[in-house]
Amino acid sequence: MKCPSRDIHYLFISAFVFGVYGAASVPVPDSNCYALDNSSRLVDFSSWIGHPFEYDGKEFDLVVRFCKDVETRGQMGYVDFGRFDPLSYFVSGSGHFDFVQGFYHGDLSNCELSYDKLGRTAQVNIICGNCGDGRCKGGLGCICSVTQDSTCRVTVELAIPCEKPGPRVFKGFTVGLHPRSWEIIYNGMTQFGFEKPHREFSFKTEQTHLTLYMTAIASLSTLVGKPIIKVFPENGLNVKIAGSSLTENHPTTLSPSTLVLDWNCEKSRRTPYEVNVTIPVDGYDPVQFSLTKLCEYNQGDEGGSAKGWAIFGVFSCVFLVASTLFCCGGFIYKTRVERVRGIDALPGMSLLSGLLETVSGSGQSYSRTEEINNAFANEVSWERSSSSSSTQAPTQRPSERTYGAI
Repeated sequence: MKCPSRDIHYLFISAFVFGVYGAASVPVPDSNCYALDNSSRLVDFSSWIGHPFEYDGKEFDLVVRFCKDVETRGQMGYVDFGRFDPLSYFVSGSGHFDFVQGFYHGDLSNCELSYDKLGRTAQVNIICGNCGDGRCKGGLGCICSVTQDSTCRVTVELAIPCEKPGPRVFKGFTVGLHPRSWEIIYNGMTQFGFEKPHREFSFKTEQTHLTLYMTAIASLSTLVGKPIIKVFPENGLNVKIAGSSLTENHPTTLSPSTLVLDWNCEKSRRTPYEVNVTIPVDGYDPVQFSLTKLCEYNQGDEGGSAKGWAIFGVFSCVFLVASTLFCCGGFIYKTRVERVRGIDALPGMSLLSGLLETVSGSGQSYSRTEEINNAFANEVSWERSSSSSSTQAPTQRPSERTYGAI
């Protein structure tokens, strides 16, 4: 029996992840001042935010405040050439540029007709190291050149000592609670709240099922391995996993794969349980995130009271349907076979009549229609016979009857 080399590779990755102490997720940086280089490695520039770089030109001076804004200073005062978008981040460059940073929504004066009314804009091409002519001194970087493409746009070449690249991020990979969401993993990086245990991000005790949806770029989806989970502490929370991610179904943006967690609290605990999920990716750092589960009471192996109520609901529905069929069948039988009409055709009415007769006494009963007619006929004949002998005896009154009622 031969084991595929791919499975062996994933086995080594899993052993490395759980065998090396301190292995952690790749969390998204605290600021948006970061970039992924051409090899998909994370480079965090958060320590450079706001650092000024000045350039003395013939027509104007220019200042770049790193991850902040770009402005010129001249005879007309300060002119804003754009601000760094807080919702964006660096992109990798090409050629001898390592990164490219965009600045938008600058001064609109004489730039009202710019594309999408972005105003004055600037593009900063970042070089890791020194300028070509070696003009940067002091090790803090400098502006190599400034080119004014138009009245509304400038291009800046900036050389800085770049930070050391971090882990290799699997770009385009997402994990969310919906097929089109990414609350947990976005662009291969773990979002805040799931990079480590957080009580405020914990799932409630009564939520015994959780479905996670994973997507990836179609051309890279075959690199995604099977998820691996680890619970801390090991005893107290029963976790079972299922879903298409455990098979050969690779996640894509059009067809997400699922990871279903069935977790039940076998032992209550004041602090949440931790469920660490690791998704190995061939050639990249594994994707890791942490889920927390509150256990305020014991649920047992089958989900506790939730399943009990479900069983009760099923039996109630079965009983209701059976009772309806029994009543309808009995009514049809009595009307078609026994030729009974009216309320007497309802199932159980004869039993109810007998019960009422027993409770109310022997003199109180329910008289049928034919009995009333017979009594009336006997009374008429009795009156006729008594009228012929009225001289012999006083007129007798018919025997009084008492009738019961339901």
